[in-house]
Amino acid sequence: MDIQFIGENLLPGKVGQFFIVLAFAASLLSAISYFFATQNKDLADQSWKRIGRISFLINWFSVIGIGATLFFLILNHYNEYYYVYSHSSKELPVYYIVSAFWEGQEGSFWLWAFWQSLLGVILMWKARTWETGVMTIVAFSQAFLTSMLLGVEIFGERIGSSPFILLRDALNLKEMAPVVFADPENFKNYLKFITDGRGLNPLLQNYWMVIHPPTLFLGFASMVVPFAYGIAGLWQKKYKEWVKPAMPWALFAVMILGTGIIMGSFWAYEALNFGGFWAWDPVENASIIPWLTLIAGVHVMIAFKNTGHAFFTAIVLIFLSFVLVLYASFLTRSGILGETSVHSFTDLGMFGHLILYNVVFLALPVILLIVRWKELPITNKDEETYSREFWMFIGALVITVACIQVIFSTSVPVFNAAFGTNFAPPIDAIKYYNQWQAPFAILVTVISGFTQFMKYKRTDIRKFYSSLAATVVFSIVITAGFVYITNVYHNLMYILLTFSCVFAVMSNAKILGQGFGGKRKLVGAAVAHIGFALLLLGALVAAATNKPISLNASNFIPVKDFEKAEKPGENIVLYKNEPKKMGKYTVTYISDTTVAPNTFYKLNFKVYDESTGKVKEDFEVNPHIQSNEKMGLIASPDTKHYLTYDIYTHVTSAPLKEDKEHGDHEGHSEEENYKAPRIVTVSVGDTLHTSSGVLTVKALNPKPQAKDLVIGPKDLAVGMPIEVDVNGKIYKTEPIFLVKGNNVFDFARNIDDLGLRVRFTKVIPDQGKVELQVFEKPQQAKDWVVFKSIEFPYINLYWIGTIVMVAGFLISIFRRQKEVKAV
Repeated sequence: MDIQFIGENLLPGKVGQFFIVLAFAASLLSAISYFFATQNKDLADQSWKRIGRISFLINWFSVIGIGATLFFLILNHYNEYYYVYSHSSKELPVYYIVSAFWEGQEGSFWLWAFWQSLLGVILMWKARTWETGVMTIVAFSQAFLTSMLLGVEIFGERIGSSPFILLRDALNLKEMAPVVFADPENFKNYLKFITDGRGLNPLLQNYWMVIHPPTLFLGFASMVVPFAYGIAGLWQKKYKEWVKPAMPWALFAVMILGTGIIMGSFWAYEALNFGGFWAWDPVENASIIPWLTLIAGVHVMIAFKNTGHAFFTAIVLIFLSFVLVLYASFLTRSGILGETSVHSFTDLGMFGHLILYNVVFLALPVILLIVRWKELPITNKDEETYSREFWMFIGALVITVACIQVIFSTSVPVFNAAFGTNFAPPIDAIKYYNQWQAPFAILVTVISGFTQFMKYKRTDIRKFYSSLAATVVFSIVITAGFVYITNVYHNLMYILLTFSCVFAVMSNAKILGQGFGGKRKLVGAAVAHIGFALLLLGALVAAATNKPISLNASNFIPVKDFEKAEKPGENIVLYKNEPKKMGKYTVTYISDTTVAPNTFYKLNFKVYDESTGKVKEDFEVNPHIQSNEKMGLIASPDTKHYLTYDIYTHVTSAPLKEDKEHGDHEGHSEEENYKAPRIVTVSVGDTLHTSSGVLTVKALNPKPQAKDLVIGPKDLAVGMPIEVDVNGKIYKTEPIFLVKGNNVFDFARNIDDLGLRVRFTKVIPDQGKVELQVFEKPQQAKDWVVFKSIEFPYINLYWIGTIVMVAGFLISIFRRQKEVKAV
């Protein structure tokens, strides 16, 4: 007998699952139809093409329907659905509910499918004669992506994972709460006991996670387009023609994926507490590898377009870039990186499904290359050493070798699983990868510099060296000054990388100048190269010279087992309202505020002029923490930004905050939270010492103003301005005394940061004094916090380089698109 569960809303899930099946079927039909349309030689017969278009539009509509249904369920907290229960909660604001949408595998697969379907619709409109061949591949890829959402079993094998699976089907509720759900009535009414979801991972509760995943997945989705053009070129024997229409899409993919990757580093810098912006995490590596190979592919495509050389290298790099996107998805989603990456998903039983996706799209280009091998436009003529295309090829080769090193190191868990080996990943990943990748970065930036002085096919050697000499000299001079100022002159590799980046900037700046003089074709590439060099330069200086400034001479933190997780010598413990010297800064823990589930700390930094004692600098940072049942103490940093450096601060230890205070409600007063008041009579100018600071009574205010305070013509109202000095920081408040008819009222004021409450309760005119009541919160134990501050010099070069690089890609995309339209 079937159990009739109470309170479940099953209709949206059925609608969503219908859209998933429809999206899969429509994309598969579209791929088949476009395939036959491509094979059809009768140009008058457009029937297969029409079916392909209609099917893909149905797929697009269905994908939108899946997303709308899932978002409706998450927004309304329908916890009968496992995805909703696992990734959202009622306390999340709407913008984090958006993040919850793609936190899980199913949501991120949907995001990928959405972008790919949108790109497919654009291609139907823009691809013209290439539509059928290109859309065959895009629709086929779309069929694989939508199959990842099916969540059905065929012949005992599970195909995909549906976001609309019910909680009671995904989890054994009786094991989750055996006492409660042992009762059949409680089991039928399980939603009465499951009132909220598990919530969003605390690390993802950051505004960057609202925009970083959509950008990244748009980059992943757009990689299929140049891949599809390459396949169509081989399939339809258009060996040279595919490059021109594929070029704008390749540049678009490079720009978007690069932007998404850098957004991820922004998130890491602002939300994570490892003290950096790139950790060489396996999933970070998996996303940057296809980006780099596509950059290499774009450069070889340009060389092939201009000279006819390097066809094979160009098309292989384009194919490899998309296959590496699929490999990155396998690494992230198969669960194989579960113990080595903070980004990876748990295994949802799609290991074989993901491998199939990789194998099929690897086999397609390999088979076509073998079949068409004898017809490929591969030249046997050696390229001139003093030619731009030769060095573009060498640069692409260097990038490819760099990627191979990263792939092999990142794939250690894959090798262990496949071959039963027990290789260990690098212990210090950042140091390991930096040592390997720095020489490659030097070669790439040097090549991107001197190739700007070369021409395609053959370069005048004398002109080349004469143009190069001045740039090299200027670069050496600038490098000498830069390494001295940034203090990286102690390491030869740092000096060489600085020179190569400066040389790349100077060389491309010279070409940029020529571009403004009329040679506009060169502007996009020059700007992108300058941006990339600045990005590398910023990353180098920030990574090489960042240093903790929260130095602790005692090398001791009075917190149990603190030294097991952190270095005591790089952390400082602060007690509330007790300033502590930290280098040139004087740091004070001012207050903390708990807005469940986060606790925000207010830390004040001051710099005093040693000769005059005046405050030269005064700012506050607000790092916060969250105590999470599964993950322990989650710390999110706050950063003070300067033009030439950042002060990055995060909490490393703090007592758990519990809300034990009573609000002001019936039967209780807010003053229950304070000690008994000190009742004093004071005159203007009098001072009182409190546990927080020195309180001063200022001149009485005969016309006080306050919200909702209505003063009649016969009423008397007087305000008592009060200032509390806490180590030079002034807190102001103004309690009010009111005589209204025969009644006397007073309006208390609180200074929450100091735990103070003051009341102006009486005027004593014959003595020229007034009565003041001062309430202080009890301090059973000092509030404390342990924090770490790191200085990141010249980090803005990294962010500026990103913006400049993206601008260069945009300029190049518009230029290449004009070339396509001109055909």
